[in-house]
Amino acid sequence: MTPELVLTIFNGALEVVLALILVILLPALSVGLIVAMFQAATQINEMTLSFIPKIIVTLAVLMIGGPWMLGLVLDYTRRLITNIPVLIG
Repeated sequence: MTPELVLTIFNGALEVVLALILVILLPALSVGLIVAMFQAATQINEMTLSFIPKIIVTLAVLMIGGPWMLGLVLDYTRRLITNIPVLIG
């Protein structure tokens, strides 16, 4: 197993992890920004007002994007498992 091959595997894993994280974080960050602008405009400083919408959006994204996310992880795992003979020998 060459160092280039290890870096290629690690690069693929990082791409999968980054895609999974961005799918979850970007909607939560955008909702947080919208709620923060609303709080700044109305001068309401309630912590639960920013926390609850983020949780709801994150759960909705996980429910809607969950099958895609699982498919992405399974595809990467299948590629790793099918490439075991190439990786070993």
